[in-house]
Amino acid sequence: MGFCGNYPAMRKAVCASIIVALAACAPVQPEADKAPPAGDDDPIATISKIAEGEIPESFDWEKTFPSWFAAVPPFRVAGPEMGGVYYVGTAGLGMYFIPTPDGHIVLDGGMPGQGKYVADAIRTLGFDPADIKILLNSHAHLDHSGGLAELKQLSGAQMVASEGDRSALEDGFYLGSEEDSALNAPPVEVDRIIADGEQVGLGGITLTARITPGHTRGCTSWMMDLPHEGKSLQVLFFCSATVAANRLVGPPQYAGIVADYRRTFALTRDWQPDILLANHPEFFGLQAKRAAQTAGDSNAFVDQDAFPRLMAGLEKAFERALAKQKGAEK
Repeated sequence: MGFCGNYPAMRKAVCASIIVALAACAPVQPEADKAPPAGDDDPIATISKIAEGEIPESFDWEKTFPSWFAAVPPFRVAGPEMGGVYYVGTAGLGMYFIPTPDGHIVLDGGMPGQGKYVADAIRTLGFDPADIKILLNSHAHLDHSGGLAELKQLSGAQMVASEGDRSALEDGFYLGSEEDSALNAPPVEVDRIIADGEQVGLGGITLTARITPGHTRGCTSWMMDLPHEGKSLQVLFFCSATVAANRLVGPPQYAGIVADYRRTFALTRDWQPDILLANHPEFFGLQAKRAAQTAGDSNAFVDQDAFPRLMAGLEKAFERALAKQKGAEK
């Protein structure tokens, strides 16, 4: 039987909502408040079918969300060869590589089994993945933490994460839905707990952790200053603030989730990074920006309006989701 197909009806509905929660992390279109046209590789269309109960008998992550597994040639987003930021993710999952003279930093590991994909991308760039010294994570969901254990085993790197997501990373579960083992990721030991405002440094590079909870309890965004063409640019690796199918009421996905979302929206209200990056390319328009970069625009990823625009849409979406869930609870 398939991913959800062997569950009784009630359990099947719960499973469907969890798939929605995980898959809907990315395809938010806050600028227009509209979904893109449906297509064979349109996550929103697939999510809608799952939410309506049209669950395939044989659930296959790669078949359902092919962009998460579609290879993208790795490339430098901005900055110098050493200390710059490189994209080493897939078409649908953002993973990042920061090489330094003293070893390397990797942020996020994609789906289970994609640690090798990230390692191969790093080799393609001319670096040795065995020299990774620090592993960072945006949040403890299968599609972003799945390859971290593999990367740690390959390199012996130090795993750095927030306290809020530590248990989910180390035990490999999906917080609030621990009974659904099909959503588990390979457990990865956390070597260092990072708090809001604390820094991670290596080879002249410093990243600052900003805890932006809601999407998960320990959702962590990372900031760094990046030298680029004679300027210092602020780069934000944003975690997420989508509701997806997180339970906000009765019972919530985790205690305090609504307050956490609102804390994140308040915290980030004045943020205006020069470069917005994220764990799903849809958040920052990777495809269009990469095309512009390839055409010769070395500042294609510089966009100070991108993050405020994104967050304005996400906050509205959160309030709508909360009102809808409260209404359904009555």
